[in-house]
Amino acid sequence: MDWFKLSLQLNKFPIRRAQKMLEKIQAIPEDDYAGYQRKRRNAIIDYHIQHNEFYREFFNWDGFDDWQHVPIMKKSDLQHPLRDRLSETYNSKTAYVGKTSGSSGHPFIFAKNRFAHALSWAGFHDRYKWYGIDLNKSLQARFYGIPLDFFGNIQERLKDRISLRRRFNIFDLSEQKMEAFLKRFTRSNFEYLNGYTSAIVLFARFLKARNLVLKELCPSLKICIVTSERLFEKDKMLIENAMGVPVINEYGASEVGLIAFEDRQHQWIVNSEDLYVEILDENGKILPYGQEGRVVITSLYNKAHPMIRYDIGDIGSLSEKSTLKKPILEKLVGRTNDIARLTDGKVVPGLTFYYVTKTIIEDNGNIKEFVIIQTKLDHFKIDYVSEYEFTPEQKEKILAAIRTYVGKNLTISFERLQILKRSPSGKLKQFTSLVEEV
Repeated sequence: MDWFKLSLQLNKFPIRRAQKMLEKIQAIPEDDYAGYQRKRRNAIIDYHIQHNEFYREFFNWDGFDDWQHVPIMKKSDLQHPLRDRLSETYNSKTAYVGKTSGSSGHPFIFAKNRFAHALSWAGFHDRYKWYGIDLNKSLQARFYGIPLDFFGNIQERLKDRISLRRRFNIFDLSEQKMEAFLKRFTRSNFEYLNGYTSAIVLFARFLKARNLVLKELCPSLKICIVTSERLFEKDKMLIENAMGVPVINEYGASEVGLIAFEDRQHQWIVNSEDLYVEILDENGKILPYGQEGRVVITSLYNKAHPMIRYDIGDIGSLSEKSTLKKPILEKLVGRTNDIARLTDGKVVPGLTFYYVTKTIIEDNGNIKEFVIIQTKLDHFKIDYVSEYEFTPEQKEKILAAIRTYVGKNLTISFERLQILKRSPSGKLKQFTSLVEEV
């Protein structure tokens, strides 16, 4: 039985029609693709200007003549009641309604018309087939969070059962729990893992510490898909060695669906079928391929809610090898709010701290996870989970590295915890600044 199609059809999502549309879009020649995208961009703007009062007011409509004049939507612009943002042709019962994770600091509720949501799922189904994964038949080990309230928990587990997903609750990643995870793999024919990077990295460390290779215990395993959090090359090597299968990068967001997916040539192929992805500078100017800027996305088929030139909050660049039909995401640096501002005016990417501390932590071997929090312009706090506390020598190494790579006259405090706080969705944000931008 086609469980994937059945689960969507039961929820009134027209997956068959969406898959046929996807095939039709993919058949458009490269030379005609600019025309296809232009037609869809104009159509979705026209639709929301006609049917969405929120978007008419947001756009301050006085005629449309140039795509670059279309205003940029930020997450903060969408933090209004959903009923005020829905198109008049839809309501909360006739559209799919979801909520962002809030990892950017700006959570909001969004909506998609059912065809747009089905088209997103058709895209996932298409990409997974690149690796022999069939969403109708392949069993997934799902490393995600789960609602903890009774009805939300039951509803999510029912959806998992119908969708051939088996949930591994990442809110408890103790060794005892991971022992239980391991037993599930030995008893089940999982074909792939899918989940948050930090949780899968932690499970890979657990396997490595026991000199285990997961595929030897679960021979049906084909790939591991990581999503929602940054994957570093060392972590990728760790996962591949511990799992015994390739690690695939997936980039998506609940409000727009699949954004990019890694192919067998290790290229992040951008979804150009139902999304239009741009890289913009700070002033909203479209940047050429190869240059780094803000990732801005237009949902070409979402009629229920405008996602037009939507600044998703990430920084990245498209490869110079990109074409309109096949854009390639060359680099995904991180979120726009993942930066540290220092007393001397210096601005430092939050990832700098990751590299500084990761070397020390890997040398230790006892450290499982860590996060870095900027509490003041000159103070940072490192929370970590480990068997033993940092020694004075290890702390001094970290301080010396921070003085070298970040700045001088900074104070650092350390706190060893039993478990790190994750977002309600289960994500782990490895750098957070609590210092407000001036």
